[in-house]
Amino acid sequence: MVLTDLHKGETAVVVRLAVEHEALKQRLLHLGLKEGKAVRLKTAMPFGGPVMIEVDGQAIGLRRKEASSIEVK
Repeated sequence: MVLTDLHKGETAVVVRLAVEHEALKQRLLHLGLKEGKAVRLKTAMPFGGPVMIEVDGQAIGLRRKEASSIEVK
């Protein structure tokens, strides 16, 4: 399952960051998005727009492509 499969308000645990670009992966790690962390989907914009997640009380906006590269359970 990936982050974009969650419904609004659902919480999951990050299993793997399968992000293609190393710089983006480092950015996500610096923001606190790491394996084993709980994330909550706050909102997802329609028509393939960005998603807003919450990690450790911090809101992070991600492109849908990036969010679909983050595996959760």
